[in-house]
Amino acid sequence: MRSIYVEAVISAPLDDVWAATQDPVRHCRWDVRFGRIDPVPGTAPAEFRYVTTVLPGVEIGGYGVHAGQRDRPDGTRTSALRFGSADPRSPIGDGRGYWRYVPVAGGVRFLTGYTYTPRWPLIDLVFRPVFGWATAWSFDRLRLWLERGVPPGRALRNAWLEVIVRVAVVAGAAALGPHPLIVALTALAALLLPPGRDTPAARRCLRHPSDRRAATAPTLLETL
Repeated sequence: MRSIYVEAVISAPLDDVWAATQDPVRHCRWDVRFGRIDPVPGTAPAEFRYVTTVLPGVEIGGYGVHAGQRDRPDGTRTSALRFGSADPRSPIGDGRGYWRYVPVAGGVRFLTGYTYTPRWPLIDLVFRPVFGWATAWSFDRLRLWLERGVPPGRALRNAWLEVIVRVAVVAGAAALGPHPLIVALTALAALLLPPGRDTPAARRCLRHPSDRRAATAPTLLETL
């Protein structure tokens, strides 16, 4: 199965990026993929349970296991995990992935690579790209939080406001009269128009590995 890869450069100290991504409460604030993450007390390696709200009143649960962490002499940190869901409604079976934190001038290259076994291969043809987009959108929301001080809740409201404005503009063009070309051009412009500075956008993140090391997933803690 094709892996999902996302990378963002965040102008913030590595310790700040680490704290915002490793703490379950802070993680849920910026990552749209999770509604709640609950550590399982007394587990070694550390385990957690997560809940995702897919529709109002509909939640899907899953599990995760921290597979290890490695700090390299150059300051790079890597955190590996295994995850999955026993919920028959979940499109995700078992999976594995990693987060890597690479110090760069003025900030951190924060990147992830992960893959999973789909429960329904045909549905996964649509779900996997959407899941990758959600990962990238969340990474940019994290960047806005740490770089510009935009709280994740406000970033989400900004995103919805832009969606509403763009839809309203297209609807306004359609209401002016039966001019399909004008409506199509307006819709294209609304789609391609860059988002505001304080609005998260998946397009700001790199979606393909920039180098071989970034693309290499750890298989054992000793190889992180």
